[in-house]
Amino acid sequence: MQIPTEERRARLATRHLLSPATRAATPEEAADAMVGLHATDPATVFLAVAARMGSATPALLEQALYQDLTLTRLLCMRRTMFVVGRDLAPVVDSSTARAIAARERTKLLAFLKEGGGWDEKWLAATERAVLAELAASGPLTGAELGTRVPALREQVTVAVGKPYEATQAVASRILRTMAAENRLRRDRPRGSWISSQFRWLPGEPFPQLPAAEARAELARRWLASYGPGTVADLKWWTGWNLGDVRKALVAVGAEEVALEGQEPGYVLPGDTGPTAAGAPYAALLPALDPTGMGWAQRDWYLPPEHTAELFDRTGNIGPTVWWDGRIVGGWAQRPDGELVWRLLDDVGGEAEAAVAAEAGRMAEFIGGQRITPRFRTPLERALAGT
Repeated sequence: MQIPTEERRARLATRHLLSPATRAATPEEAADAMVGLHATDPATVFLAVAARMGSATPALLEQALYQDLTLTRLLCMRRTMFVVGRDLAPVVDSSTARAIAARERTKLLAFLKEGGGWDEKWLAATERAVLAELAASGPLTGAELGTRVPALREQVTVAVGKPYEATQAVASRILRTMAAENRLRRDRPRGSWISSQFRWLPGEPFPQLPAAEARAELARRWLASYGPGTVADLKWWTGWNLGDVRKALVAVGAEEVALEGQEPGYVLPGDTGPTAAGAPYAALLPALDPTGMGWAQRDWYLPPEHTAELFDRTGNIGPTVWWDGRIVGGWAQRPDGELVWRLLDDVGGEAEAAVAAEAGRMAEFIGGQRITPRFRTPLERALAGT
């Protein structure tokens, strides 16, 4: 069976909760619809929810992240930071994050040994001191921990004798590794919701699931939201090896379908019927939004001639304007706070009016904050004038 491009766009429109008629009721519902929100840039999490939830406010999302703990940050797919729902976190941890955390610890031990001659015993003592200080004092930033745990103030020189020789503190590497293992969690940052200066608290390990079963469940969730997708899409999105991707697809009974201009795709069993078309809608999605980063092969929703303007050189997508299930432009915020956008395709007056209305809604959500994406793209820079 073939699934045409228009059907794929219709699925995106309804399953990714972008249209006014299907927007999420809670931040958790928005995150679950996307199987997680990219969180390398803290602002992405908030703006991605705002695009999918009509009544979103920064305070509501902060409550989910730092008070109710119904959303949690994990270093997981492709060694990228995501925010996922509490119920999905054990699946992501067992399928992906746990292996990444093990590699991070191996690299950390090599870094410490080479840079300062410190061994696993020294690291274990430092980690115990960090957890004891947090248990006694409550949330602390990395800098505050450094004043209380002397070992965190140690520094090492890397790439000795090379042009890029540099001195690095051990604190950030140790704290990141502990967080990757869920022994620490990120609490409310210093400053506003766009800040990445997180405070730290002791974390709690997630229930351990068999890795193969967890990979199958994560593949099922991805196909439910992003399907049809190809083997290459799922491999890219998860960061798994090809063998694990194929085994996960077999485990969920994925059905093969034909896709226009691409290799065969896969959907969940029985998920081959048509999607009821909704009214066209506009959406302004942030840099690194999970929809724009959801597939390795993007021609069906992004005209190839626009790729160079909307992506940076390492494959990170910038802020995008969507109309009727495809990317039609980009947007940015100027230093004075004005939100500006540019259409790259002629989509007509109805679309332009809808984009303007959505830009106003997003500007209201952003309020007095100034958003500069962590990974900047040519169109975003041009629009921002910086």
